[in-house]
Formats: sequence, C-alpha cells, structure tokens
Amino acid sequence: MTVEDSRKILPGEFYPSWVVFSRRQKLKWLNQELIKIWPYVNEAASELIRNSVEPVLEQYRPVMLASLKFSKLTLGTVAPQFTGVSIVEGDKSAITMELEMQWDGDPNIVLDVRTKFGVAFPIQVKDIGFTGVFRLIFKPLVEELPCFGAISYSLREKKYLDYTLRVIGGEMSSIPGISGAIKETIHNAIEDSITWPARKVVPILPGDYSFLELKPVGILEVKLVQARNLTDKDVIGKSDPFALLYVRPLPDRMKKSKTINNNLNPIWNEHFEFIVEDAATQHLVVKVYDEDGVQASQLIGCAQVMLKDLHPGKVRDVWLKLVKDLEVQRDRKDRGQVHLELLYCPFGMESKFSNPFAKQLSLTSLERVLANGANATKVADFERTTRQRKRVVMMRGVLSVSVISAANLPAMDITGKSDPYVVLKLMKTEMRNRTRVVKESLNPIWDETFDFLVEDGLHDLLILEVWDHDMLKKDFIGRCIITLTRVIIEGELADSFFLEGSEIGKLNLSLKWKPQPIYQDL
Repeated sequence: MTVEDSRKILPGEFYPSWVVFSRRQKLKWLNQELIKIWPYVNEAASELIRNSVEPVLEQYRPVMLASLKFSKLTLGTVAPQFTGVSIVEGDKSAITMELEMQWDGDPNIVLDVRTKFGVAFPIQVKDIGFTGVFRLIFKPLVEELPCFGAISYSLREKKYLDYTLRVIGGEMSSIPGISGAIKETIHNAIEDSITWPARKVVPILPGDYSFLELKPVGILEVKLVQARNLTDKDVIGKSDPFALLYVRPLPDRMKKSKTINNNLNPIWNEHFEFIVEDAATQHLVVKVYDEDGVQASQLIGCAQVMLKDLHPGKVRDVWLKLVKDLEVQRDRKDRGQVHLELLYCPFGMESKFSNPFAKQLSLTSLERVLANGANATKVADFERTTRQRKRVVMMRGVLSVSVISAANLPAMDITGKSDPYVVLKLMKTEMRNRTRVVKESLNPIWDETFDFLVEDGLHDLLILEVWDHDMLKKDFIGRCIITLTRVIIEGELADSFFLEGSEIGKLNLSLKWKPQPIYQDL
C-alpha cells in the first residue's frame, strides 16, 4: 500500500503525520516523544538498572572493597537523543531494531563504597557522555496484541563512554587506586549485563521466555602459535611479550599466555578454549603486550578475527597484522604480526565433524579387556566409574612429512645461487631430520619423505628451517612453523608455506597422519 492509498482509507484527522516524514524527520519526532515520556522512563529504567546491575557490581567488586552498592540512582532530566534507527533483517520469527543513541546526561548516581577496614564513603558518578547502539528484539511474534511476547534489549555497540568519579566531601586522590578499581568494575558490569550478546528479557505477555536468554552456542579452539617482528618497547634489551585473548572482555573469560623474555619473535604454542554465544557478531581479540615487571605492561599491538568468517569444523590458519587501536583504522606503523590457528565447533554439529580437543570419556583397549572378563554387574560398575574420570586424548601417531620443493629462495652465494637443504624438527620432542643439499639452485627439488613418531600432536609444532650449505659455514635462509591440528583432522595435507625471513620464498610440503590414540588420566 502506498502513502496515497493509506490516505484514502484513513480520514485526515486520524492520519499520523510521521508516516510521510523523512528519516531525519522521524528521528526528530521520536526524540520529541521521548522527551515527553522521559520522566516515566527515568523512574522505570532507574529501578531496572539498580536491580540488574547491582548484583553484577558485587560480582566484580575489587578485593579491596567489602561492598559496592547504589545509594542513589536516577537518570536525571536530560533525555537521550536518537541519532539513527535501522531494522535488522534475517530472523523471520522476530523484529529486530537497532537504535543509535547519544546521551550527555545529568544523572544522580552515588555509589556506597565500604572498604575491608570498615571505612565507608560515597562516590558520585558524574559528567557522563555516551554514544552507542542499542538492539531491541521483539520475540516471539504472536497473534495477540501487542503481537509479541517479550522484548529483549542489549547494548549492541559501545562507541563512546566517559565519566568522572568524585568522592563526596573529599578528593579521589586521597584513596589511592580506588578510582581505577571502580572504573574497571563498572566496565565489567556493563560488559557482563547488557553488552551484546548479553541481553535482558522483559516479558510482555505471560509465558516462558527462557529460550531468549543468553546461551552458549559453540566452542572456539584457539592455538596461539607465535608472533614475528614485534615492536621493541624496551630501552635496554628486547621486549618481553605476552598475549591476552578474549571473545568477551570479562576477567573470567580472558586468557593470558606465558611471557617470552627478550624476544621479538616469540613462539608460544599455547592452546585456549572460548565459549561462543553468537558466532554471527562476536569476534576474537588478541592483544600483545610487553611485560614490564612492576610497571604497567605496554601494548605492542592488537588484532581481531570475526567468528562469522570461520567455517565450522574447518581449521583456519591466519597471520594477523597488529595495530594500535581496533576502532581507529589510521595506524600505518609496522607493529608485527601474530600467528593463530582457529577451529569453531558449534554445539549440535558433532556428528558432522570431530573436535580433536574435545574431552573423551571412552574406555581404553586395556580397560575393555578387563571389563569383558568380569560379570555383568561388575562391568556396569566399572564403566560407570571410568566415565566419571576426566580424560583427554593424547593425539599420538606417525607424521609423514614430504619435503617436495622450494621456490624463490634468496641467493646466499656470490654466484647468485644457493646450496639449500632443509632441517625438520618437532618442537616438543626435538626429533630431527634433514634433506640432502641441492647444489646451486633457488628453486630446489628434494622430494624426500621423513617419518616422526609424535606423542602429543595437538600440542606439538613442526619446524622446518632452510639453510644454505657452504664448506666453512652455513647461512640461514628462512623457516616455517606448522601446527599439526589440520593434518590430524583431515589425514592428509598438501600446501605451500611461506618462509619467515625470506620475502617471497616458500616450501611445498605434503603431510600425512596415521593416528595411534592413547588416553591419559587428568
């Protein structure tokens, strides 16, 4: 129906003028209506915030405090302003609306803070500036007015948030460390309570809406392999890098790697697991820092991967460029790169592919033999006891590595050629092999195969180094570091791998895996 058609049906006195407004006029009308109802929204929202946020504040309360609660909470007289509105398509069972909002409010928010030593003082939160996008989901759609059963709301994107803390009747500087601790607590409370994919569900019609609440939908397996060419943050020596990884920036969800001292090309080889609640919008963030001991660690650079770009059940091997800020894309400085291996495993798809990192509860061959020799009752008791034990599979097997050829190697000799050979080794067991030397070639062909007995394939690395052979010395050409997860899952893998230390040189390899799984009690 066009606007003209609707005018024929509705009398002029009942025809809403906002229907023919432009987008800008509709936002103006929406903001005018919000100003009218703001006193009522303020009262309802203040109580809602108190009830939902205060328990989270208590959850993330700094250890130096005995309690942290609201003594006053009103949102003030200044209503927010909507600066954008859009409808998110895709879910036919719901209406999803996103509202971009700006607020420079005058709230009256006072926190009642009590320390472990019994000292109490009020802290005022003032000068709040906020810009963000709120998501409203009207679901489920029903045939009864108002045609939806509940509303879910969430902070879809926080673009800007700033505020100041002031001790009422005193100075914040008189309480060392308290300002930073409370700001961190407020940040964690916002992230945990209403930042997407977290959401609050408000029932409109009677019913059970637990299915709308936040639930895990899958597991993200992350292997932090290495980094290269990191920026040196130390005046003396080199940086001592470590990495912080998270999908949701909550204290209990963040994972920290070990620190590699005095190294701008660290190899971590660490595995982490993250809960995923919404693969369509969430992303993995990696931040690399320089450990400075007693001082605050310095950020070297950060990177992120959108989970929607991962194919479920398929291992993705990525090199990510580190930048200064994920929001401001103006950084041209070379801060280094970080190497990750990613595997996203949605719940409910286990039959389509296997997650090699998943806990295994099956019996070993020896346990089955022992169980089969007992009577039925003892077998049942034995299996019940065994299943209660926590187990993890150690991916033991034979790794066959075929070093086929190399291409575009740099010239290391004055003749403009090189005499390359390859050294192969496993990082954990330090087993080694090497190819023959190919004389005077920048595109050598070896076509040699080597077998390695691997005790723990998921946590080992294959390192291949290319060297130039000379009578009196050898020159390093480049290396590549390969995780074994992909070949363990696929069984066979043939690919080209770029050499670190060489601009365009690469190795052509073929890998095969013959599993010999063993089980280890934890």
